[in-house]
Amino acid sequence: MRQILVIGSGKSTSYLLKYLCDHAFSEYLFITIADLHLENAENFIKNNARAQAVKLDIFNADSRFNLINKADIVISMLPAHLHIDIAKDCLKANKHMVTASYVSPEMQALDAEACAKNLIFLNEIGVDPGLDHMSAMQIIDRLRENGGEICSFESYTGGLIAPESDNNPWHYKFTWNPRNVVLAGQHGTAKYLKEGSYKYIHYHQLFKRVEPLSIKPYGDFEVYANRDSLQYKDLYQLNQVKTLLRGTIRRSGFCEAWHVFVSLGMTDNSYSMIGSETLSHRDFLNAFLPYHPSKSVESKLKDVLKIDAHHHIWKKLESLNLFNNSSYCGIKNATPAQMLEKILTDAWSLTKTDKDMLVMCHKIGYKMNYKQHELYSNLVVIGEDSTYTAMSKTVGLPVAIATCAILNKKITQVGVQIPTAKTIYTPILKELQDFGIIFNEHIKIY
Repeated sequence: MRQILVIGSGKSTSYLLKYLCDHAFSEYLFITIADLHLENAENFIKNNARAQAVKLDIFNADSRFNLINKADIVISMLPAHLHIDIAKDCLKANKHMVTASYVSPEMQALDAEACAKNLIFLNEIGVDPGLDHMSAMQIIDRLRENGGEICSFESYTGGLIAPESDNNPWHYKFTWNPRNVVLAGQHGTAKYLKEGSYKYIHYHQLFKRVEPLSIKPYGDFEVYANRDSLQYKDLYQLNQVKTLLRGTIRRSGFCEAWHVFVSLGMTDNSYSMIGSETLSHRDFLNAFLPYHPSKSVESKLKDVLKIDAHHHIWKKLESLNLFNNSSYCGIKNATPAQMLEKILTDAWSLTKTDKDMLVMCHKIGYKMNYKQHELYSNLVVIGEDSTYTAMSKTVGLPVAIATCAILNKKITQVGVQIPTAKTIYTPILKELQDFGIIFNEHIKIY
């Protein structure tokens, strides 16, 4: 049997493990899921004879390497900064590797050695990054093959809550790692190209600079710029475009309210708050407001924000239990970001029956036959429940399909790879259609 090692069994692995277990007999696979906590893994694999869950402390180098050495291919579903140790073990043990995370400089530095050993280190094969690469490149390659010239490229993705489970004023719940949501935008100035002009947005302005987006029949959204869009000039060979922008999707009104946390400093992760474990939610909020001998927290916050109790921002803040003086985060030496994450997790966690929604939208301008066209490609995926989510589906299935494709020698490009080549994205996108992951296109001609 061909041995697949999956390291990590968090929220994004339910569909990944289901796919591998469902294909274990037909593909002659044995799946080992390694994690420090086995409950999730054991629930996912149930009594499948071709799968096992084993306990692993990933910081135990000997135990980690011994497991990797027994595998034919390794899937790392760990937080992104932990992939590098797995990758180095894979090099030492001559094993292929798959991750859903962005290629870090440390990972890219392993490319030459991976090539020399004929190893495939496929990264960015989740949803964003992953599905965004594959779906965009499929369109771009098709247009170019038909004589089109790409003039503009915009791409947006968001993990949201499905309409039937949307029951809070933010129109949002956590569908992936809450920490990443709280820290979103803090990894450098957002950079993009708009109508030939280079634009730069500092973190403290990011959530004030949003643009509207409408997707029928799902209604109105807004988008904010995501990291460095300019790098996609080379990745997608878009050096002639006038507009190049990638962004994150939220429901209308979310970003204006989120800017409150940014402007007050509540998303800061660079220092610990004194006595954080003794601070109530109300004390935590008050720590970022001016001192006044008699004014209430509510009054001071309204003064700072220049809003009243009828404003949509105020309704959103009230829904988070922020003004409660008897609720505590109880975290020692917590940063503001950690305190805020705990408060938001209490308010925004999916209930057992909640359904999430993954939305992706590409907007591509191009010239063909002397006419200007604009192509819209939209994907909307609704989850089943809080375990089999749209997020886990769109992250996990591409990872699983790619893993089997490597084992079956359908993907053969060695080295540190991302899925922008036709030989990688074509079979994966085709199989994803069987799972309802289908992009709908329409074209406008000007």
